[in-house]
Amino acid sequence: MLKTYLFLVGAIFCEVAGTMLLPVSQNFTKLIPTTFLAIFYLIALYLLTFVVNKLPIAIVYATWSGLGIFTIAILGYIFFKQTLAWQAILGLFLIVIGVVLVNSFTVKIN
Repeated sequence: MLKTYLFLVGAIFCEVAGTMLLPVSQNFTKLIPTTFLAIFYLIALYLLTFVVNKLPIAIVYATWSGLGIFTIAILGYIFFKQTLAWQAILGLFLIVIGVVLVNSFTVKIN
């Protein structure tokens, strides 16, 4: 099961990396960032194919998107100087709490 969650973390990392490259690609006009963006997204989806065989797809997608949103918001603040209201920060932490709760009570697929 640890391997499944490592694949999920890898998929989240790749999805976040691809998303962080979206502004750098400048509407896909910059070849190198666009290429890496596509590679990261493809790897993320490839890794997810292994995860959905072991965990329910609803749990996988909730975890992937929830932690991806949280991480992108934090990295957007660090790298792109984007600000967040305290309500948005609270909401992001509620997402993380929800992801932890959902994964804590998930029945694994045999």
